[in-house]
Amino acid sequence: MEGLDLTADLTALTAAEIVSRVHDGRSSAVDVARAHLARIAAHDPEIGAFAEHDPERVLAEAGGVDSRADRFALPLAGVPVVVPDDVDVAGYPTRHGSAATPTEPARRDDELVKRMRAAGAVVIGKARMPELAVWGFSHGITRNPLDPTLDPGGSGVAAAVSARMAVLAIATDGGGAIRNPAACCGLVGLKPGPQVVPLPRGAEEHWCGLSATGPVARTAGDAALLLGALTKSSVDLDVPGPRRVALSLRVPWPVGRLQPDHRAAAIGAAARLRAGPGAAVVAFADPPYPRGLATQWIRRWQAGVAREAEAIGLDIDAAERRTAAVVRKGRRVLRLTPPGPAAPAAWRERVLAWMDEGGYDVLLGPATLRPPVRAGAMVGQGYRTSLLAMATRLPCAPAWNLAGLPAVVAPVLIGSRPVGVQLVGRPGAEAALLAAAARLERRVVPAGGAAATRVYA
Repeated sequence: MEGLDLTADLTALTAAEIVSRVHDGRSSAVDVARAHLARIAAHDPEIGAFAEHDPERVLAEAGGVDSRADRFALPLAGVPVVVPDDVDVAGYPTRHGSAATPTEPARRDDELVKRMRAAGAVVIGKARMPELAVWGFSHGITRNPLDPTLDPGGSGVAAAVSARMAVLAIATDGGGAIRNPAACCGLVGLKPGPQVVPLPRGAEEHWCGLSATGPVARTAGDAALLLGALTKSSVDLDVPGPRRVALSLRVPWPVGRLQPDHRAAAIGAAARLRAGPGAAVVAFADPPYPRGLATQWIRRWQAGVAREAEAIGLDIDAAERRTAAVVRKGRRVLRLTPPGPAAPAAWRERVLAWMDEGGYDVLLGPATLRPPVRAGAMVGQGYRTSLLAMATRLPCAPAWNLAGLPAVVAPVLIGSRPVGVQLVGRPGAEAALLAAAARLERRVVPAGGAAATRVYA
């Protein structure tokens, strides 16, 4: 077509760049979809990110975007998004990452999908996930685009975005399912505060109040674009940065050891926030983590998984044995001592009082303690082994689900390898956290990290 620029690699562009090209006619939504479909065909046989994927449907949806009269104003015009297997997309089954769930296709889109499509996004497919999102590693084998010998932190959506098979993704985070994979795959992942973004299936709460839905992207700006579509609002990153930052290297749970690269990432991020215009004051300070924090989260997690298993019709006899163990333990918790609001409220008040006392806007620390497990290493493992593997690698996220505070993970380059750091803010600080994450971005390597570019160029 005359006037179209067909030389750019459309899979290497940010969401903002794709939207600009579709708005001004340099590319069509169909062009963008075809480029990403070709990349999926080339790389997903090895990565294994997708659970459901129909190229004909994708191209038809992209064509629908191109034919919309308002396409020049759509905030996500033509942007490919990937959706996890626990979110309804009409015509695809919603399996929750499990072979023990019903196989009937969803009859209608979830509200989250409706909002993204209304903004002009194109659903490129549904991604694999751990069974019921319970575990911090993949159900079966999904590979990490930064290092295919490793797991992506349990998330097909993160693998798809990191490998440039999609541009944006959503996920629901009850203990790190957004932030841990983002950290493992060199991405930005935001867990908003409660009720900022709708939960799947219109739920009032999920996992006894632990969960929140949020964006996964390669840049903070792209995450802000998606957050705006999900909240039907504008998310402005041109806001003042944090004035005072607490830097903590303390591990919230009583197991696990912080590896040197992960320590260096947090310290390096603090140095970046201290530099340049609007520099923050950074002080070493540890939050007042309660002694029983891990137990409080685990009991609520178990009870929430048990409730979800009943709600979605999980056949516990056909589920993974470790997931079945969580369900049985959760049923016992619900029967004997159901989780109430007191513990989360007390922890939230305690940590906010600590922030007030120190004048801290943001808490900065490592996102994970060490790299993810090897791809396929946890297949068939039992409950105790699986829980220990998460506790020793991924204990930095759950505290903020329990407190209901927003938190973002962003990559910092250590050598040529992105390592995630986590920033936690006060209620309502989602835009400010993404703005802080944007300050940490180094545009000296292509999106997805140097290793990803080397393997999947």
